[in-house]
Amino acid sequence: MQKTIQRRKRSEPHTFEQRLEEHRVRLESKLAQLPRGVAREQIVARIEQLKTAVELSAMLSTST
Repeated sequence: MQKTIQRRKRSEPHTFEQRLEEHRVRLESKLAQLPRGVAREQIVARIEQLKTAVELSAMLSTST
């Protein structure tokens, strides 16, 4: 009995900005389900951080 090794398909590489955007979208969908409170405010703050990171990354990439 011979076993064959299957290789995993690698997905297309995602840019830093794409990963940040996907994370932001996931957090926004989670945010819609949360009631007011500390957890919600933490997610709102994290979303703002992600937006800022995308903007900074864009500025740095165009300045070179």
